[in-house]
Amino acid sequence: MKVDMSTVTKIKKGLNINLIGEAEKTVVDLKNNQFAVKPVDFIGVFPKLLVKEGDSVKAGTPLFFDKQRENIKFTSPVSGKVKEIKRGPKRLLLEIKIEADDKQEAIDFESADPKSIGREAIIEKMLQSGVWPMLRQRPYSVIANPADEPKAIFISTFDTAPLAADYDLIVHGQGDAFQAGLDVLAKLTKGKVHLNVDADVTHSKVFTNSKGVQINQFSGPHPAGNVGVQINKIDPINKGEVVWYCYPQDVLSIGKLFLSGTYNAERIVALTGSEVLKPKYYKTLIGAAVEPFVKGNVTDVKKRYISGNVLTGKKVELDGYISFYNDQLTIIPEGDYHEFFGWALPGLKKFSMSKSFPAFLFKNRKYKLDTNLHGGPRAFVMTGYFEKVFPFDIYPMQLIKAIMVEDIDLMEQLGIYEVDEEDFALCEVIDTSKTEIQEIIRKGLDLMRKEMS
Repeated sequence: MKVDMSTVTKIKKGLNINLIGEAEKTVVDLKNNQFAVKPVDFIGVFPKLLVKEGDSVKAGTPLFFDKQRENIKFTSPVSGKVKEIKRGPKRLLLEIKIEADDKQEAIDFESADPKSIGREAIIEKMLQSGVWPMLRQRPYSVIANPADEPKAIFISTFDTAPLAADYDLIVHGQGDAFQAGLDVLAKLTKGKVHLNVDADVTHSKVFTNSKGVQINQFSGPHPAGNVGVQINKIDPINKGEVVWYCYPQDVLSIGKLFLSGTYNAERIVALTGSEVLKPKYYKTLIGAAVEPFVKGNVTDVKKRYISGNVLTGKKVELDGYISFYNDQLTIIPEGDYHEFFGWALPGLKKFSMSKSFPAFLFKNRKYKLDTNLHGGPRAFVMTGYFEKVFPFDIYPMQLIKAIMVEDIDLMEQLGIYEVDEEDFALCEVIDTSKTEIQEIIRKGLDLMRKEMS
């Protein structure tokens, strides 16, 4: 299907944050034999462990399943041995660490042509192999329920977050696997599979030559690449409706499962950030250890390691692992310092949306930002700025307050079903009250999921 250049959805509200440390457009293999699957990456999952320390596993061996939905399995990305099972307070299962071997054996789930088998057979193969968790749903942004049938499936092929990975580079030369993945997704819904592309760049033929999908063009600042924004503009979610979504590397893994019959957990990860000496792309597997990425390739300052981007990513330690859904590792300076009279200084190097600082005069400047909040929590102030960076047809401040007082009916009326934490990341960045807005949104989503179940 060709892209119709005459129809472009233009996102006008938003904000691009230009940072130093974009990854060079080269991909190198990463030598790494340490991996981990982290149950805490999966919202709403209550894990039941299936392995113990010292067990041998293959790629595709089940490690645990969800107690509430026992058919959803989480499998090993590599073959090797279970090195450690790490638990937290109240025996919370945190990580299943695996030391990879040189054989890299995989369980054979048998190849199949998705066009010639039924929907139930496709779902069963995805559940058994462990690729099913790559499919998530709105509302709630949890793993898709295989018992549901979504009204549509969305794939965002571009990310507008700071220093985000370039999916065109990642999928280059993998057209067969990508198309196979699209063929699988097309069997999972009677509605459309929406493939959303950036109208402002020239795309890989892998995207533009895709068949059996509707290709939609978007343009504008962040969060134009967020799948939630794209759903809102194309096919908004109403109460009782379900939409599924995933990303290009997920589509590749799904396609490779049906082409080869094995679970292929390959991931290309962008190493980015101002504290990286040579930012670049690395080919590895899901759940790769952080340390091999950065060894000999970072500055000496005190650093913050982030699995994901600076807006929505999670802090990880040097001896930690990249999260299941992340294809970016960002490293920025730690902001553990106090600024004497910081509000009264010119702030020439500070990024700000407010005209209180001169940043608004230099829209193309790239910044070296740290984790300092430049202030502490204070009363919620109505500034009118949220509406400038929030492109949904939703009142963001009112929704946040409805969640804080746990008003279920008002949350529904204000559009809680359409949003996710990442959609409020920019609101959190520009919030003068320093409120943990993304955390509030997640609490609201969890509350709605509990009440509606």
